[in-house]
Amino acid sequence: MAQNASRRGATDLSVPLMIVAFLVMGGFLYWLYAQAQAERAAQAVVEEEPADPAGNIEGTVTITPDDIQMDASPYEGQLVRLVDVPIASKLGTQGFWMETPNGNPFLVAFSDSLMAQGVTVEMGQTATVVGTIRAMADSIANAWLEAGTINDGELLAAQFATHYLEAQHVATSGDGGGAPG
Repeated sequence: MAQNASRRGATDLSVPLMIVAFLVMGGFLYWLYAQAQAERAAQAVVEEEPADPAGNIEGTVTITPDDIQMDASPYEGQLVRLVDVPIASKLGTQGFWMETPNGNPFLVAFSDSLMAQGVTVEMGQTATVVGTIRAMADSIANAWLEAGTINDGELLAAQFATHYLEAQHVATSGDGGGAPG
């Protein structure tokens, strides 16, 4: 006679385990659906046009650092807007260097009205800037040195720039806090 003692009290669990497996799969698919909905909602918020208090300046062309990183001469004399550009470092109290994708910083100089307002920025912030692209000349950098807004070391760096953005409006955000503008 065959011994069936090891099967004594055992039941067939295949049907309940199959139901549990389907419930777990259904729960996982529902969780994925909820995550996808949350991701879509987050993307919709990011894609909305940012509030730009300087958006009312007529004739402003919105550009990216990509557009001017190699050659800004096509935009020379134009009123441009750069949105959320990272600030690489300050240039005395005269302005700052913004980061570009190729790693070469681009000079942003405050206009006389921004200088009078006492606008300041800090490294690590991002800035939305509206201003005019200008060709750099040694006389401009020397005038900044004479005005005391840059020092001798910063003069050499400023003279290295071929173009700069003369900012009429600067709005900052990020680690360093905000600046009037």
